[in-house]
Amino acid sequence: MVGLPLWGLVVLFTCGVFGDFVSSPPIPSDKTTPIHQRLAFRGPTAMVVAWNTFQQIATPTVHYGTRIGTLTFSASSDSSVTFPTSRTWANTVVLTGLQPYTTYYYKIESTNSSVLTFTTARIPAAAVIDMGLFGKDGMTVPASKRHLIPRIEPGLEHTTIGALDRMSSEYDFIIHPGDIAYADNWITANPLYAFFQAQAYESITERFFLQLQPISGIKPYMVGPGNHEATCVEMPFPCAAGQKNFSSFINRYGLVMPTATTINSLTSVAAASARTHASRLAKPPFWYSFDYGMAHFVMFDTETDLGNGIIGPDEPGGGANLGSGPFGGKNQQFNFLQQDLASVDRAVTRMITLAQLGWYSSKPTCSECQKAFESLFIQYGVDLAVFGHVHNMQEIAPIANDVVDPAGLNNPKAPWYIVTGAAGNIEGLAPLGEQPSYITWADDTVFGFSKLLFQDRNRLTVQFIRSRDGVILRNSTLYKAHTTRFVGALAGVKWSQ
Repeated sequence: MVGLPLWGLVVLFTCGVFGDFVSSPPIPSDKTTPIHQRLAFRGPTAMVVAWNTFQQIATPTVHYGTRIGTLTFSASSDSSVTFPTSRTWANTVVLTGLQPYTTYYYKIESTNSSVLTFTTARIPAAAVIDMGLFGKDGMTVPASKRHLIPRIEPGLEHTTIGALDRMSSEYDFIIHPGDIAYADNWITANPLYAFFQAQAYESITERFFLQLQPISGIKPYMVGPGNHEATCVEMPFPCAAGQKNFSSFINRYGLVMPTATTINSLTSVAAASARTHASRLAKPPFWYSFDYGMAHFVMFDTETDLGNGIIGPDEPGGGANLGSGPFGGKNQQFNFLQQDLASVDRAVTRMITLAQLGWYSSKPTCSECQKAFESLFIQYGVDLAVFGHVHNMQEIAPIANDVVDPAGLNNPKAPWYIVTGAAGNIEGLAPLGEQPSYITWADDTVFGFSKLLFQDRNRLTVQFIRSRDGVILRNSTLYKAHTTRFVGALAGVKWSQ
C-alpha cells in the first residue's frame, strides 16, 4: 500500500466559545461582507458553499475555478434566509460539475470578500486512509480561568480551532455531530444574562462561527444535531422566537448538508434502489449520509425522531423534555437508516455512524436510542460507531445487546464503539466514575483527539492522542473480514416511502 494517497478527517464533539458575548460582534460597513463561511460535500463532483451576511442577498453568487487568478465559472441561487432574533441571513450556493479530488479556488460575490480554496471528495478507492477525531484545549479555556475569557478573544492559540488551523494540511474535512457553539450555556457563565438572553445566545453563535470560519471556509464542515442546539437553555425558560426547536441549527445547515450520496456500487439493483429510497427519506441536517473514499458516513439523530413509538430525549415528554421535534414522518429516520445501511457495498466501503448520544459509555446517556437503533447496527454490520456528549475519551469493546463479542477486535460480529467527547467546552471534562467492564480504555484527564487509520477495507486502527504534545495514549486495530458484499438480507427489505 506504500505510495497510495492518505486522507484525513476531523470529528469534533463538545465545543463552543465564550467571551463578552452580550456585546455582539460589530456589523461591517459593507453588509454584503461574507462571514461564517462553510462548505459541505454533495458527492465527489459537487460542493456546497454557504455563508452569512448582515443583509439579504437577492442572488447569492460564487465564482470559482482551478486557478487562483482565473475564476471562470460561477453559480448562483435565490437562497438567502433568516429567522427571528438572528442578525444575519444564511446564503447557500451549490457548485456542480466539479472534478473529484481536485483543488478549486472560489470567491463569494461581494465588494469585500477574499479568494478561498477547497478540495472535492475522493472517489471510492482501496487506499490507505488517515483520519482524525480530535480536539485540543477546547474551544473555551478551563473552568478555573473563565474570568479571563473576555481578554483572550479570539486568539485561536488556546482553542481546538487553533489546532485545526495549524494542522489543516493533515486532514480533509471536519465532522461535528452536535453540541456546536454551546450558545445555550450563556447561563453557566453568568445567570444575570437572563436579562439579555436573546442577545447573549446570538452573540455566542456569531462569535463561534467567526472563529471557525478560517477553517470551515476551506474544509468541508459536516454537522449533526446535539442537545445544545435544541433550545436557548436546558431549563424551563421563555426562549425567544428563533432560539428553540433547533431553529438556528436548521437555518444555518438545513440547505447545506446532503441527503444520501450516489451509491458506490452499481452491480446491485437492490442496493441502488435502497440508496434512492434513503435519499428520499433523509432529513438534513438531522439525518443523512455521504461517501468519501472508501468510507460511508451516516449522520443520525439521537435527540428526536427515534421511531417506532419511542420518544426522543429532546421531544415533548422525553428525558430532557426540551420541546423539540419531531422533524420527520412516522418512522422516517428508522426507515432511512435501514435502507441506507443496506445499500453499502462492503467490497468497497467501510461503514461509520456518528451521533451525539451513545448507549455504551461510562455514563450511558440514551437507553431509548439503543432500543431504537442498535438492532440496525448489528444487522447491517456497522464497523465503528462514534459518539460524543460525555466529555472524555473512551474505547469500548465490540458489543451487541450488552454482550461483549468474544472475538474482541479480531473479526467481531458486533460493532465497535468509541466516545470522543474531549474537544472542550465551558462545562469542562467529565469524570469517568465507575467504569463498566466493556470499556477497554478511557481517559478523563486531558483534552485530546482520536486518529483513525484505514490500511484497507479489512483493517482500521484507532489512536487516542493527547492534544498537548501529540503523545499516543492508546493504539488499537480492528480486523473485519467483510466476506459478504451486502449485509442484512438486502433483498428482503421492504422499502417505505
